[in-house]
Amino acid sequence: MANIVTVKNLKVVFNEGNEQVYAVNGVDLSLHQDETLALVGESGSGKSVATHALLGLLGKDAVVTADEMLYGEKDLLQTSRRQYTHLRGQELGLIFQDPLSGLNPTMRIGRQIGEGLKVHRHVHGHALKQAVFAAIEDVGLADPALIARKYPHELSGGQRQRAMIAMALVMQPKVLIADEPTTALDVTLQAQILALIKAQKAKHDLSVIFITHDLGVVANIADRVAIMYAGKIVEVGTANEIFYHPQHPYTWGLLDAVPSSDDQRDQLFTLPGTPPDLHQPIKGDAFAPRNPYAMPIDFKKEPPLFQVSPTHFVRSWLLDLRTPHYQPPVTIQKRWARFAQLHAEQTNDPVVESQQAGGVPV
Repeated sequence: MANIVTVKNLKVVFNEGNEQVYAVNGVDLSLHQDETLALVGESGSGKSVATHALLGLLGKDAVVTADEMLYGEKDLLQTSRRQYTHLRGQELGLIFQDPLSGLNPTMRIGRQIGEGLKVHRHVHGHALKQAVFAAIEDVGLADPALIARKYPHELSGGQRQRAMIAMALVMQPKVLIADEPTTALDVTLQAQILALIKAQKAKHDLSVIFITHDLGVVANIADRVAIMYAGKIVEVGTANEIFYHPQHPYTWGLLDAVPSSDDQRDQLFTLPGTPPDLHQPIKGDAFAPRNPYAMPIDFKKEPPLFQVSPTHFVRSWLLDLRTPHYQPPVTIQKRWARFAQLHAEQTNDPVVESQQAGGVPV
């Protein structure tokens, strides 16, 4: 499948006075044509920083390097500020996490949605008004003429997020980056916004990067899932592989933290410890201090990338064939059993053994 976005060995370092923050530490990432890739991890894992680097949105205090950063065949590392201004909105759309900060409080909604069309496409007058009304209606907001006249503070949270989606899609970009678009919404509105993004993807043939800290919200929207921790992707695979055949202890923890309707636990699971300090390079596996399965090598040497299947890659020493036998949590064993059953039914083959990938890009 053709890649519309390809990133290899992306690193982002922020200069804070005399200190540095190593926010992204060698990310390899690909977005296929017409797919939704979920980028999942705790706050501070580097999800938003990595995608903002892709969009050229980081400030002057950020030092961005990569072996390769492509949009189609266009080299984003050689893209000027003027060219990026053209790309953003027209080719690469972004939905911000907080619509209140993403929308200008002093401008009416209609003017904000139409700004890109006016500046980049030179659409004016009646044609601009009709395009704005169509964009508002397209995201499920009734009475587009009324919505267009309102200011952001006059809309509900769900309406503001829909307006942000309309603003991101009105220019018909090919790639949409949704940066935690459901974080500030209740469960009902979350479901509505997820359904809306899924519908708009199908309607406009979009490729989507969906950023979230909650694995629970991506189950029905993602084709592939990439798990980030401390500025690195530690596991990536199809949605089925991540949900039913997860291999990294961090992914196990994220899955166990998702509540379910048949959950009998008195308390929800929480990962012990805290993410590492990124003010200095990390020795070994960044997750080792929080990993109940950590071995001595985890504290000394960073694990390479191991291949589980043609689409599933994991950065954990547990996948090394020399690692002693271990038992994952019971909840994960149940997921593995379900995956093995489905795999056998579909292919009549056993689940593929893990093997070292040797740096295969994800």
